Amino acid sequence: AVARDIIKETGLPLAAPSANISGSPSPTSAEHVLSDLDGKIDAVVMSENSRVGVESTVVTLSTNPPRLLRPGGVTAEQLKEFLPDLVLDSAVLAEPEKDKPVASPGMKYKHYSPKTKILLVEAKSDDFANFVNKEQNCGAICFSEDEKLLSVPHIVYGKADDDASQAAGLFEALRAADTLSAEKVYVHAPQKSGVGLAVYNRLIRAAGFEVIDL
Repeated sequence: AVARDIIKETGLPLAAPSANISGSPSPTSAEHVLSDLDGKIDAVVMSENSRVGVESTVVTLSTNPPRLLRPGGVTAEQLKEFLPDLVLDSAVLAEPEKDKPVASPGMKYKHYSPKTKILLVEAKSDDFANFVNKEQNCGAICFSEDEKLLSVPHIVYGKADDDASQAAGLFEALRAADTLSAEKVYVHAPQKSGVGLAVYNRLIRAAGFEVIDL
């Protein structure tokens, strides 16, 4: 609502980049913007934290069939009601070709990354916890259901069966990964459907496409 009010007051269309350092986790609060850009910008408009959490959905209609380039809050399932032949671009879930220009923001080889090394883990809750608990000098970004099983420092980023909560908590959790004082942080991977596809898309890039499948 605040952004819409600003646009209305200017009387002009506005285009702007994300308010973060390129490649780092996206900002979902004014505090995140200040953390990245304080001293480099003139002002921050204070408002509520982002409710959706992940960036916009990007689709190209310049190809036949249309391609989903970046999943976001508007899901592939919703889009297929209007674009039944929509397909996922190969770079949504896989590493893009090196040295080839990407078609949309956020499709780069590594993106959304904190300073701490991130690894994505596809596993059931028990298997995830058993694996992480045996590792040395590590932390975890997990679902609330995992928390009671973990003996390592951890951050909860949502509920296993609630992809909207995962999206809302994702970037806050990635930024907080650097506070765990760990050599590496294992992230419990979400489902690749609904908004979970957008969350997985961001996480696989934060991990530099390093995925452990248990």
